[in-house]
Amino acid sequence: MNFKTHNLQLDFVKHRNKFFLFSGLFSLLGMILLFTIGFNLGIDFKSGSRVEILAPNTITAEEIQEQFERMEGNLVPDDITLAGESNEIANARFTTVLDNETIQMVQNHFANEYGIEPSVSTVSPLVGEELAKNAFISVLIAAVGITIYVAFRFELLFGIAAIVGLLHDALFVLMMFSLFQIEINIPFIAAILTVVGYSINDTIVTFDRIRENVKFSKKIKGFQDLANIVNKSIVQTLARSINTALTIAFAAVAIMIFGGEAVRSFAFALVIGLIAGTYSSMFLCAQLWVVWKAKAIKNENKKSKRKELEPTP
Repeated sequence: MNFKTHNLQLDFVKHRNKFFLFSGLFSLLGMILLFTIGFNLGIDFKSGSRVEILAPNTITAEEIQEQFERMEGNLVPDDITLAGESNEIANARFTTVLDNETIQMVQNHFANEYGIEPSVSTVSPLVGEELAKNAFISVLIAAVGITIYVAFRFELLFGIAAIVGLLHDALFVLMMFSLFQIEINIPFIAAILTVVGYSINDTIVTFDRIRENVKFSKKIKGFQDLANIVNKSIVQTLARSINTALTIAFAAVAIMIFGGEAVRSFAFALVIGLIAGTYSSMFLCAQLWVVWKAKAIKNENKKSKRKELEPTP
């Protein structure tokens, strides 16, 4: 897709309050959902067991359910999902930890039925808590590192605006997962880190163009001069941002449709994060920088006038 934007005149800064309101409402909605509905955590982040069953032919969730009910103890999986090109793979999830005796029974049963022994993965409450803690720390470290880099490469206001954008994008993805109660697992954390990386990359491209246009501009007197620079910079990077987002989105949608249940949550988080990241880099981060930079220039001008009015000794 080829967008000709070099002669395009658009005033994005004019609508900054609408962008702020839109992002604020979605962030508020996200916080409400997180504290009310919460997340559908997979066994990667809480205690439980997962049994992966392989069959030579197509199987159904009802068939697997019936197989478990035929065992001693009448095992009832909390969730059964199918995967594979012909639905020959089934993943049965238990929120309770299966003991060694039960695991052996399950493996023997399905080995006799399908000729393939299923794999069983178990996460204890302690391990699940540790994984959740490490996942949070990894995202936090990535965000802090990115902020320091942007602040050092550009300026502090750029860094603060970038971290606001990252929080916005991550919260948007979390909100969608909470709303649709999609299971959160280890691939989801990989998706969040990918979204953070893409979002900051898109933001840096926009900020870099703003910085270049600031250098080529004459003396910047105030808000309007900054607004003109930002509008020009967004127009110059608009085609690049849209083309990049669409290219990655096509691949992510293909993975979501054809990749199977195991990577579907990863692909969905990637698609949502791409949309949020493209939006935040141009319509949130850049707009915040305009407002904050204009206030900084205004304060500097006031200080200069005060010094000029001060009597010389």
